[in-house]
Amino acid sequence: MASIIINKARIEDLEVIQNVGRQTFSETFSENNTEEAMKEYLERSFATEKIKNELHNPDSYFFIAWEEDNPVGYLKLNSGNAQTEPQDETALEIERIYVKRSHHGKKIGQILYDKALETAKNMNKTYLWLGVWEENHRALQFYRKNGFEEFDKHIFRLGNDEQTDLMMKKVLD
Repeated sequence: MASIIINKARIEDLEVIQNVGRQTFSETFSENNTEEAMKEYLERSFATEKIKNELHNPDSYFFIAWEEDNPVGYLKLNSGNAQTEPQDETALEIERIYVKRSHHGKKIGQILYDKALETAKNMNKTYLWLGVWEENHRALQFYRKNGFEEFDKHIFRLGNDEQTDLMMKKVLD
């Protein structure tokens, strides 16, 4: 495997984020959801205007994992008002760590997580938090291995299906 480079995303990376986001979300969740629900979610969540606004938001941070010229995953972090749930100013949200299925098991998720941890420490945050689907056992195992603990739950709606996300956090040293 070639070495992985992590770069902060710029507005010019909009299509890369859209493509990696759509591919990884589909790879991870399509077998558990209807085609119609997936199509609607992917169109809404990765719409050009939405991603453009997120890239311009000073409280959101995107980092892309590159293997040579191939984007293989990305990280999205939120602070302040960009957080998807009300949290305090001392928190940094990991909204997404997405890695292409072809690159699972190659430590790219860990590299992206390490970037989130470094960012949180550089911003003097006291904790990281995230929401993860209770049936995404691979992700749950990853976050628990990295010291996250469950503190709450919330409902994530995909189409007409209400799914439970576990809210997890890690207090930083």
